[in-house]
Amino acid sequence: MNARFLAPGSYGPGDDIDLPDDEAQHLTRVLRLRAGDPVRVFDGRGREFAATVTRTSKAGTSVRIGESHAAAPEPRVAITIAHAVLKGDKMDDVVRDAVMIGAAAIQPIVTHRTEIALDALRRGRRRERWERVAVSSAKQCGRAVVPSIAEPVAFDVLLDALRALEVPEPAFMLVEPGATGEAQVLSEIEAAPPREATLLIGPEGGWTSDEVDRAAAVCRLITLGGRTLRADAMGIAAIAALFAIWKEF
Repeated sequence: MNARFLAPGSYGPGDDIDLPDDEAQHLTRVLRLRAGDPVRVFDGRGREFAATVTRTSKAGTSVRIGESHAAAPEPRVAITIAHAVLKGDKMDDVVRDAVMIGAAAIQPIVTHRTEIALDALRRGRRRERWERVAVSSAKQCGRAVVPSIAEPVAFDVLLDALRALEVPEPAFMLVEPGATGEAQVLSEIEAAPPREATLLIGPEGGWTSDEVDRAAAVCRLITLGGRTLRADAMGIAAIAALFAIWKEF
């Protein structure tokens, strides 16, 4: 497959468009493509086209849009993964894998045991970094949709948002085996797929008992059997399992 580049906007066959700076640098400096080379471009909202590089210069990089192409199909169930922010670069891996497996949106959250504060996340421009990771992952896996990365929020803000939904959607909190007697094994989830769902994943140190108790009012508590997975692996494992139950695979 030809190299793929994100080009947001409205365009169609025959149009000449400029690539965003980041994408232009990837095309020219990393892949060293030149005028005349074939590429693919997608708009981040589901459309993808064949294209041809028409200009590579200091003034910018342009491509001419060709025929439309089918991108990787999007899942029928739009899953939002609400994930506690992990330390170091582990959240980059969470975003990369969530985009690759088919998550519709990613909501970073700060919990009691999260090791970084909301203010520090904003000062460090972490959301912008995760957005770049999401674009890179979409390019690699063939998706023409780039999932949104929401502004990080506190755990209580997320619970309030779930309570306020006019049409409640299923919300699942992944808990450690033995954390509570109310948890179900994920395989017990109904096979009929919903239109949307939210999946809550905790930090490295796990949820506090208070967080589990408060979430139980708006979430179904579920486990992945008797094993305890790393926090950065839990999201992709759980989404894959849900998609298998809902016959997405």
